[in-house]
Amino acid sequence: MRFVGSAGGVAGAVGELLHTALGQVVPIRIRCWDGSETGPPDAPVLHIRHRRALRRLLWAPNELGVARAHVAGELDVEGPFVAALERLHDLVYDVDFDVDLTWSLRRDLAKAALKLGIVGFPPKPPPEEIKLAGRMHSRRRDAAAISHHYDVGNDFYALVLGPSMTYSCAVWAKPETTLEEAQTAKVDLVARKLGLREGMRVLDVGCGWGTFVIHAAKEYGAHAVGVTLSQAQADFARKRVAEEGLSDLVEIRVQDYREVSDGPFDAISSIGMAEHVGASMLPVYAKSLFELLRPEGRLLNHAISRHPSVPPRDQKTSFIDRYVFPDGELEPVSVMAGALEEAGFEVRDVEALREHYGRTLRAWVANLEANWDEAVRLSGAGRARVWRLYMAACALSFESGAIGVNQVLAVKPTARGGSGMPPVRTAWLS
Repeated sequence: MRFVGSAGGVAGAVGELLHTALGQVVPIRIRCWDGSETGPPDAPVLHIRHRRALRRLLWAPNELGVARAHVAGELDVEGPFVAALERLHDLVYDVDFDVDLTWSLRRDLAKAALKLGIVGFPPKPPPEEIKLAGRMHSRRRDAAAISHHYDVGNDFYALVLGPSMTYSCAVWAKPETTLEEAQTAKVDLVARKLGLREGMRVLDVGCGWGTFVIHAAKEYGAHAVGVTLSQAQADFARKRVAEEGLSDLVEIRVQDYREVSDGPFDAISSIGMAEHVGASMLPVYAKSLFELLRPEGRLLNHAISRHPSVPPRDQKTSFIDRYVFPDGELEPVSVMAGALEEAGFEVRDVEALREHYGRTLRAWVANLEANWDEAVRLSGAGRARVWRLYMAACALSFESGAIGVNQVLAVKPTARGGSGMPPVRTAWLS
């Protein structure tokens, strides 16, 4: 049985290779570097621009091999990226990739690989790939991980994130809500859950470009301290604070959360930061924030989670770990809530915002594609491809339920168990 729509040239050979390896037809159209094509004419197009892409897959037959080929510009899908990736995902969802590599199958694959000219030494990974050194989640290594991700350039982030410069899940109230409005709604939701009032002292752990601390000071009159490990973020945030005339209310520091020693604070926010902490450090993270709060002070922990049925990422083969969030770890929301409770917090509320993040990521991809040439100029083609692939894939993961995002509201009770919380949820959300 031949590959559907098989043709001559490289595409025909690749189609036969896929059919030999999988024992079934993969419903995609393949276009190759020699101009040949094969596969259903109305199927999504996988464009193999260079034979090096296949050599990468030969050495790393997993998502890392695919990512390396895509980042290097050797492998692409055609059309609007999220839609094309979504259709590919839907089409190959039922394909069985768990293949028994018998001796005869290995022989046939080797013959096909030789015919295609893809046998050789492993290609060098694209320069955008990183592998950190040092002890996992040490302060030095955490700083290097944050620098890799966040120091891409403020101008690049502005293209993707828009004017809010908010790099976390927005809250979309209505279909016509804009990204900017949705991000304002999110930071205000955090402020209301924390019960911010004039004169309160609030700490924002992983403050990014300063959006939440500026909102807390400008709209609620709070005294806000924001900490980040990214110098580029801090410089940008300080400039925004000065332009808003809020320098007397907002302080931005380049500082690890483990180094903050000037508590107590009346409230603490952690928005999109806990993903960098790591499972082994969650007890330290929770205890540190607990000790920085006054009794009856509230913590709002906004973090991405993985579904318990989804195993942790394999750091050796993970695209996310090598290109996007080195050392990042996602835990089920139950693990996060448990760590907070073990530290002494009382968990008062959990809100899931999974669908909101899928829409947020689609908006970011649309911004990137609308400004593609400028993004490439600012960061390089490889880095732009990393971001497009990562955001598109994550949008689909949120929408499928493989990962979620949750706001966990916790309080530090008094010695006698007092929370200071209103008795009903609607009271502290008003």
